[in-house]
Amino acid sequence: MDIIIKNSLDKSISYQDYRNLVKQLVENNSTTGNEKTEALISYTKLNDRRMKRWDKTIKVTKEALNKIESFKEPVTWLVITESWCGDAAHIVPVLNKVSELNDNITFKVVLRDENPELMDAFLTNGGKAIPKLIMLDNNTGDVLSTFGPRPSEATNYVNRFKAMHGKLTPEFKEDLQHWYNINKGQNIIDDLTDMLCELEPNVCQ
Repeated sequence: MDIIIKNSLDKSISYQDYRNLVKQLVENNSTTGNEKTEALISYTKLNDRRMKRWDKTIKVTKEALNKIESFKEPVTWLVITESWCGDAAHIVPVLNKVSELNDNITFKVVLRDENPELMDAFLTNGGKAIPKLIMLDNNTGDVLSTFGPRPSEATNYVNRFKAMHGKLTPEFKEDLQHWYNINKGQNIIDDLTDMLCELEPNVCQ
């Protein structure tokens, strides 16, 4: 595991470099990932616009800010993603925004299809679901926690629908996009602060 994470970290890029990569892909009518279908290219174009919007509009409450700023342990957030992923377009900008509020958090991005061993080590219910955040202790390299592929409320929303209908429909996926737009990243921020609080209980006192 240690060597897998180290190799992925060596290939990782900053959030700004990731955003620049996605913009370049849009200009070149392409996408990240092993498949370069027209559908995935279209999703990358849509997601570039989504991320651009979220980069400008994400708001963090004072209560959440206080918790984020109180976290003292030097960590790295290694995020597995792809440009075509709809959930990632809503989530990754929020992850980055939170990381920017604390100098102890280093934010790094890797692509799923370029890091298959890393993805296989952090499956969700046996699937290669993204985005996936892996929180690493900078001093020991240990995995402290993970987040993703969706925030808690969206996960419950998806699980209820799957239980009733067996699979996600295009209409449901559209509804899920509306949920992200209405929630404005707040559930993600709450989940992240809960994660920080579990590691350092004094953060929430």
